[in-house]
Amino acid sequence: REVELRLEQANHARQEAAAALGAVMERRRMLEDRLRVVRGELQSTVVRPVDPAHVMRLQVIEDQSVQALKVVRTHLGTLRDRQRALRREAGDAGARLATARTRLEELRNAAEIARQEISAVAVEIAELRVRGESVAEGLRRDADASVEEALEVPRPDVDEDLESLLASHEAELRRLGPVNPLAAQEYRDLQERYDFLAAQLDDLSSSRAELRKVIAALDERIVEEFTAAFQEVARYFEEYFGVLFPGGKGRLRLVDGSDPLTSGVEVEAMPLGKKVSRLSLLSGGERSLAALAFLFSVFRARPGPFYVLDEVEAALDDANLRRFLRLVDRFRERAQLLIVTHQQQTMEVADILYGVTLERGGSSQVLSRRIRERSQPA
Repeated sequence: REVELRLEQANHARQEAAAALGAVMERRRMLEDRLRVVRGELQSTVVRPVDPAHVMRLQVIEDQSVQALKVVRTHLGTLRDRQRALRREAGDAGARLATARTRLEELRNAAEIARQEISAVAVEIAELRVRGESVAEGLRRDADASVEEALEVPRPDVDEDLESLLASHEAELRRLGPVNPLAAQEYRDLQERYDFLAAQLDDLSSSRAELRKVIAALDERIVEEFTAAFQEVARYFEEYFGVLFPGGKGRLRLVDGSDPLTSGVEVEAMPLGKKVSRLSLLSGGERSLAALAFLFSVFRARPGPFYVLDEVEAALDDANLRRFLRLVDRFRERAQLLIVTHQQQTMEVADILYGVTLERGGSSQVLSRRIRERSQPA
């Protein structure tokens, strides 16, 4: 009975481990969704006013993906603990099952031996009684002796030995106590449940191995895609940084190249004539231009049909604004640019101007005017 209870507990632990496995698979699905979000962010075409916090949005999303992977690994550890506990329970159940099997076999053997010996003794006693009756009958016939006189004849020593042996075996049977006639069926049921539990444990081990393979493949895939995207963005960043800072040098660098998923990204910006390379040491306009170089690098690496820029040049002075417009003029051949602006210089380089006016009565009206013709208007 105790072995059955242990098996019940082990089966319950297996069900909990299966539930944990389902949770891990759900985490895997969430991680794949997060990967699609990262791709979507790379292909996003709507940009708000430049803010250093938004510049590194891609890296933040990657960090969130890494955190999701950590949650998956945590669930995998929980599943591993459940598996070890289930294995211990199965081992205990197996040991108890082996003990019960040995004890049952001993009882069977002892009972069988006792039955055989009792049967043999009973047969011998019956034979002796028949022989005694035959002897008494012969005495009455040959010696004219009565049955009582024949019974008074001393019995052979073998009778006492047989009775002593019979008493000994009867005492042994009493010592063994009652034998459960259902023990064999209970043993078969217990063996069947043990085999089922062992099969479930093997299935859980296989599922854990498959899950680890999926996580490893997903890690490798994320690293490959992130590395390829980062290298492409970094290459375009150097190009566009040169447009915004003629003669200057800029590059993107992973803090820890051995682990790109958890590594930070450093932006090195060195305008011409300056020895500083950290963004924090640049002026506000220079930081804005560096951020624009990064954003346009992302656009180039993951192009879209058009992009919306909302007053991204509002904080630029005339000199930096002219640099930005040079980048816009270079980029307009690749996609349409919709720029919300209050800068006159920006309006002058546009192909079409759209304006919104407030008329009498509180209604608004959209006005448009084509400035110049281009094969691909920006």
